[in-house]
Amino acid sequence: MSKKSNEQRVHILVVEDEESFVDALTIGLTREGFDVTAARDGQEAITLFGRGTFDLVLLDLMLPKLSGLDVCRAIRSISDIPIIIVSAKGEEVDMVLMLEIGADDYVTKPYRLRELVARIRAVLRRREVHEQAGEVDELIEQGPIRLDIDARRCFVSGEEIKLRKKEFALLRLLLENPGRVLTREVLIDRVWGNDYVGDTKTLDVHIKRLRSLIEEEPKSPMHITTVRGVGYRFELTKP
Repeated sequence: MSKKSNEQRVHILVVEDEESFVDALTIGLTREGFDVTAARDGQEAITLFGRGTFDLVLLDLMLPKLSGLDVCRAIRSISDIPIIIVSAKGEEVDMVLMLEIGADDYVTKPYRLRELVARIRAVLRRREVHEQAGEVDELIEQGPIRLDIDARRCFVSGEEIKLRKKEFALLRLLLENPGRVLTREVLIDRVWGNDYVGDTKTLDVHIKRLRSLIEEEPKSPMHITTVRGVGYRFELTKP
């Protein structure tokens, strides 16, 4: 994603095969001040993405020719552009997969345009904040886990594991506060931003994913523990 001046409009690639949604989104998003280009199948989405300059991708999962998940993987392999998944599915397994392949957020059909626009603007604001913040040369070590903040690398017992951006930020926050209970609200506010408009299930999905990567027994975690009704805590040893 290239830098844009304040006068330039945000350009969104809408990937959707249902014409009723395409028409409604094009009209609605244009009225909200966005420029919209539409792709009706997965292959067209990848072709258009390669030819154009976009600021955000709004991506349906169920597409002809190439699935939304495959499109997301393809785009994420070459770009860190914000991607919001749109899906009629709501099960946890779908949300886990979306987040694992690098989606920034998701909305489920049916949705209201006002909610969708709020999600789009929140993702774009978070991206702007991250771009302006820069990186700090820092190492964080707690127990078997070592985070190289500058290089964005994570090691568990000396072995490198790959983390997505939100996973890295969440683990960093937990490691910076060992033994301290961090409420769900604090975690969401610090990692997703205080303008996040989704539900808290996103946090649970990320915690589950982190446990699968850093815990010897993810179902009986020693390090990322749950404080029921409150939030999560990073433990150096099992209590």
